[in-house]
Amino acid sequence: MGGKRVVGLVTGLWVLSLALVCVVCAGAEGKVHRNAYATMMYMGTPRDYEFYIATRVMLKSLGELQVDADRVVIASMDVPLHWVQALEQEDGVKVVRVENIRNPYRSQSDFDWRFKLTLNKLYAWKLVNYERVVMLDADNLFLQKTDELFQCGQFCAVFINPCIFHTGLFVLQPSMEVFNDMMHELEIGRSNPDGADQGFLGSYFPDLLDRPMFHPPSNGTKLDGAYRLPLGYQMDASYYYLKLRWSVPCGPNSVITFPGAPWLKPWYWWSWPVLPLGIQWHKQRLQTLGYSAEMPIVLIQAIFYLGIMAVARLARPNLSKLCYRREEKSIFFIQTGFKLIAIWSILAAYVVPFFLIPYTVHPLIGWSLYLLGSFSLSCIAVNVFLLPLLPVLVPGLGFLGTLLVMAYPYYPDGVVRALSVFAYAFCCAPLLWVSIVKIMSSLHVSLEREAFLPRLGENVSPSVVNKLY
Repeated sequence: MGGKRVVGLVTGLWVLSLALVCVVCAGAEGKVHRNAYATMMYMGTPRDYEFYIATRVMLKSLGELQVDADRVVIASMDVPLHWVQALEQEDGVKVVRVENIRNPYRSQSDFDWRFKLTLNKLYAWKLVNYERVVMLDADNLFLQKTDELFQCGQFCAVFINPCIFHTGLFVLQPSMEVFNDMMHELEIGRSNPDGADQGFLGSYFPDLLDRPMFHPPSNGTKLDGAYRLPLGYQMDASYYYLKLRWSVPCGPNSVITFPGAPWLKPWYWWSWPVLPLGIQWHKQRLQTLGYSAEMPIVLIQAIFYLGIMAVARLARPNLSKLCYRREEKSIFFIQTGFKLIAIWSILAAYVVPFFLIPYTVHPLIGWSLYLLGSFSLSCIAVNVFLLPLLPVLVPGLGFLGTLLVMAYPYYPDGVVRALSVFAYAFCCAPLLWVSIVKIMSSLHVSLEREAFLPRLGENVSPSVVNKLY
């Protein structure tokens, strides 16, 4: 009996310890955070997928930094369900579904329609389960953890512009009272210069410029009131391009933001080396999300281009015969038409591949696929119109040289870099002109030969001169 009691006691202790371990693990995994990093996602722009990818990379990078906060996406109801599932199941993000806020400023003369749904950002004030929320745009690149921002007051933002704070990152204290008041202000038509969240929040918090600078208390307490955030929390990429290094004197260099032209956001493959910081964003994507979604398309395109080059070379004789058939029409119009078609086909060879590449692939993959596509389509023009290969490839070689000049990593500043690119383009211009002249000359010779010389195997009727003999 004693032995059975001992065995039962040991078994009971083992079960109890196992249960305690399970409780601790469950508590660690399901930890309730008092704060959150939040961003929004909505549909209705030509770049919805790109911003979806950018949002995932940003939130996964925050996860890699092990921030002590929830990561939340305020997603409109029309966001695809499989995107929501990827955010929740693969990225560990909490998704809050909302209805789009109708933008009352759409009738303004200078309204930009890509900002139509940016007022959904106001839903951040409804996240009342959190004490503080850091609201983010998708074009933020985090260099280090910024959890000290949760110590800021009821509203805090960075002044990238000397007089206007930027709404790409700001800290807020959720409040249903504030949210309802904002909805009321939208109804009565509060002044909004740009019709977007930037203009509305700038109008709603007009006195932020006069507020003190935020310095996180060392004891971890939360502040009250409104504060200006140091520029180190929203380092405008434009500052970097001038010096090719950061020289932000105030605050930690924690977050890079990419305002400005929407087609030069860092996730687009063509952004680097045009804009050097684009490679930083792709480093984060490589470490977090990867490129598995785009690689099948990249491989299919690469195989397709290689096939085009092989077929164009093998079919060269037949293609040229189709092109240079003699017609009983004006020689001048035939020559002019063929020259225009040839020039446009060469131009298309350098334009079409640009739009076929998945926009968010790594820049090295994107530029390699672009050059391969341009070369393969140029081969069609070369073989159809019997053109010399090197002059046709001069634009592609010029692009490659420009990329190498821009990617050179040892420029002292952005001004020298820009001057180097300009000098390279100035030196290449004569070569481009010579190649155009060479192409036009080759076309003229081919057309003259095909127009007046018979093809092999054709029966030639005797000329008048021959009849005299």
